[in-house]
Amino acid sequence: MVTAQRLPPSLTPLDAALAAVLRDVGPVQPIVLPPADALRCIAAEMPALRAYPPHDVAVSDGWAMRANDLVGASSYAPLPLAEPPVWVAAGAAMPEGTDCVVDADAVDTSGPLPQVLAEAIPGQGVRRAGSDIAVGRTVIAAGEPLLPRGLLLARAAGLQMLRVRRPRLRIVNIANGELTAQLIADIASLAGAEVVGIEAAPDVAAIANALDTDGCDLMVTIGGTGVGHNDATVNALASRGALIAHGIALQPGRTTAIGRIHTTPVVALPGAPDQAFAAWWAIALPLLDRLSGRRSRKTLVLPLERKIASGVGVAEVVLLIREQGSWAALATGDLSLDAIARAEALLIVPGAAEGFAAGTVVDAYILRE
Repeated sequence: MVTAQRLPPSLTPLDAALAAVLRDVGPVQPIVLPPADALRCIAAEMPALRAYPPHDVAVSDGWAMRANDLVGASSYAPLPLAEPPVWVAAGAAMPEGTDCVVDADAVDTSGPLPQVLAEAIPGQGVRRAGSDIAVGRTVIAAGEPLLPRGLLLARAAGLQMLRVRRPRLRIVNIANGELTAQLIADIASLAGAEVVGIEAAPDVAAIANALDTDGCDLMVTIGGTGVGHNDATVNALASRGALIAHGIALQPGRTTAIGRIHTTPVVALPGAPDQAFAAWWAIALPLLDRLSGRRSRKTLVLPLERKIASGVGVAEVVLLIREQGSWAALATGDLSLDAIARAEALLIVPGAAEGFAAGTVVDAYILRE
């Protein structure tokens, strides 16, 4: 018979737990993916791009000409041409020796000699070589997520494959945590992870068998971290590897556990969506970002509209929304699903603080990237 797992009398400070689980964790090796599969992955170092367009191209249909040859031309003083100009379609390469495109009605071709009826300036109706992508530019800086705008550059430059880092995340759902498991899987996918989910029954043997780290860089379990009779995740983790801490000074998310199986970090999240969401942001996401080599996440500095109170000794997760240039707290410590859905930013009040006074300028993580 397996006894219920109990929390230790003292909780591990969040900063100590995070430092312990991040120790010796580095970025995974880059892989190459086609642009269609690279969305949201974190860019690795990429080669410099060629100029795009590679040569001057016409912006619109018209006559390709040389602007200096048209000086003084007007409907009152038509300029005869020795030979007909070249007609170009939008997107076509500009003929050698031309530097502008004039409209169809700017050239009169009804007589024996074509006549130009308007002046032009160099570059008129032309997209210069390298004007969309300058030579030597990279698709995106290493450590940044590949978003549709970056993929636009890659496709325009003709890149067939991109170097990215995409950590492999395995999510083990311990009975009845489908809602939470799907939430974490969705968040992880948006963060650039390759996610695989499996199920495990709520007993030590079944969970231990599921904690197979082959082929994954980070493992996250959902549920079974509390003190009930069927909460066996922590015992299973301890039987398969090293249990670093169980019981983190984090609200919500106190029953979170961290460990390691061989060299793979493991984060055991509580089954409740709000607790798992908080622990994901506080512990699991920093791990995933370290593995993907991601640069620091986007934050926004604004003053607090009202005071945020927090208990000393426990880090508290606060969900924020912008109101007239300030951060307003939607929820502190106890996070409803509605608050999670509505929040624009997340703030973690350190365990050493008693909160923040109204007007305090805080740096909050943006949730809506």
